[in-house]
Amino acid sequence: MSDAVRMMVELGPKGKKSVAYAIDWPGWSRGAKTPDRAIDVLEAYRQRYRPIAELAGFGAEFDAAGPLTEGDRYTGTGSTDFWGISFAASPEEGEGLSERQLERRLALLQAAWAFFDRVASRVSPELKKGPRGGGRDRDKIINHVLGWERSGLAVNVGIEYPEGVLLDPDVLRQYRNDYVGALREHHARGQKARKLELSYLIRHSAFHMLDHAWEMEDKDLSAVS
Repeated sequence: MSDAVRMMVELGPKGKKSVAYAIDWPGWSRGAKTPDRAIDVLEAYRQRYRPIAELAGFGAEFDAAGPLTEGDRYTGTGSTDFWGISFAASPEEGEGLSERQLERRLALLQAAWAFFDRVASRVSPELKKGPRGGGRDRDKIINHVLGWERSGLAVNVGIEYPEGVLLDPDVLRQYRNDYVGALREHHARGQKARKLELSYLIRHSAFHMLDHAWEMEDKDLSAVS
């Protein structure tokens, strides 16, 4: 029998929004107004996540995966209610990662980076206007995604780069190598990423990349004559 996809559900403390995510597949995460709706949307994104699994070398495993199976259901933070995004580690993540789990999740994080770069390289510079993201075009989304990962995520494992430098492909490559290296070093020392669990930091980094990659795909005007 195929292995089930282990899913966690994070509840906003005021019940305004919930998030469902596949804990073994960083970045496969969706939010909605209710837990059941979040689970439905997560399932709807199964094939949309497949290219990331394929890039990481786990395509066959992903194709063979069974249904979503709920594990922990826990309360997140006020930001969970506001954004419909996971902002807290699950109880399981507090138990840490094995080296094998770490390397698998790092491979998927790197695949999320590669997928984001590919999408950014092929969508139209001007994107379809809409409420999400305040109508940002491609380059503003790229700046936002790289800037937030640099200043809000990677900094938690001691990676610090000046603002704007990640737009240089060579610097971006070095930054990502440094980020992965720092995650490995923290894991080897048994350290958290400041107050964050490493597993949470990895999946939040992957989620943010993919969420905005999918946004660019949805707003792409390349096919419009």
